[in-house]
Amino acid sequence: MGLTGIAFVAGFVSSIAGAGGMIVLPFLLWAGVPPLNALATNKFQSVFGTLSSTVNFLRRGQLQLKPLVPAIVCAFVGACVGTVAVQFLALSVLEAALPYLLLLVALFFAVSPRISDTDSEPLMSAPTFNGVVGGGIGFYGGFFGPGMGSFYAIGFATLRGFNMRKATAATKPLVLVTNTTAMLIFLWGGHIVWELAIVMALAQALGARIGSGLVMRKGLVLVKPLLIICTVAIATKLLLS
Repeated sequence: MGLTGIAFVAGFVSSIAGAGGMIVLPFLLWAGVPPLNALATNKFQSVFGTLSSTVNFLRRGQLQLKPLVPAIVCAFVGACVGTVAVQFLALSVLEAALPYLLLLVALFFAVSPRISDTDSEPLMSAPTFNGVVGGGIGFYGGFFGPGMGSFYAIGFATLRGFNMRKATAATKPLVLVTNTTAMLIFLWGGHIVWELAIVMALAQALGARIGSGLVMRKGLVLVKPLLIICTVAIATKLLLS
C-alpha cells in the first residue's frame, strides 16, 4: 500500500514537473528491491503515468501529436543510441556536472520572461529543434535520465516559444517514447517485479491523470513553482548521493 501511494504521488508530480522516477526509486530500494529490478520496475510504472497524462492532454485538445512526430522520432533514435552508448561511455563527468546544470535550469525557470502563459517568438526552427533537442535529450534519457522532463520543457518554452501549458503537454510524448525504449530493454531482460509494477502503474496513471488536469486548469501558476522545486530537489539529491 505504501509503494502504491508513492507511485500515485509520483504520477501527480511527474505529470506537472517531471521527476516522478526520482521519487519512486529510493522507496523501491528501501523496500529491499534489488537495484536493477528497482530500476526496471520504476521505469515500467513511470511509462504508464506518462501515457496517462499524454492521453489526457490529447483528449482535452491541449496536445497536437502530428507536429511533434519528427521530434518523437528523433527522441526515439536518440534513446536507442543512448541505451547502447551507456555500455561504453564513462558517466563520471556528466554525473558531476548534472546537479549544477539542473540548478541553472531552475534559476532560468525562475527569472526568464519566456517562461510564461503566452506564446513567444521561436528562437529555433522546428527541424533544428527536433534533431538537436529532441534527439539530444532522447540520447541523454536513454543512458541517464534525471531531469529529462525539465530539459524538454525548457527547450519547448525557450527555443520554440511555447507557453508553459503547451510546453508541458508537448514534453509528455517525447518523455514517453524515451522511457518506453528503456522499459522494453528491461522487459526483455526479465528484470521487472510484476507484483509491484502493475499495481504501481495503475496508481501512477491515476496520479498523472489528476495532475495533468490541473496543468490544463492552472497553467503557469502551478507548473512554474513545481518545476523549480522538483529541479532543485533532483539537483540536491544528486549532490548528496
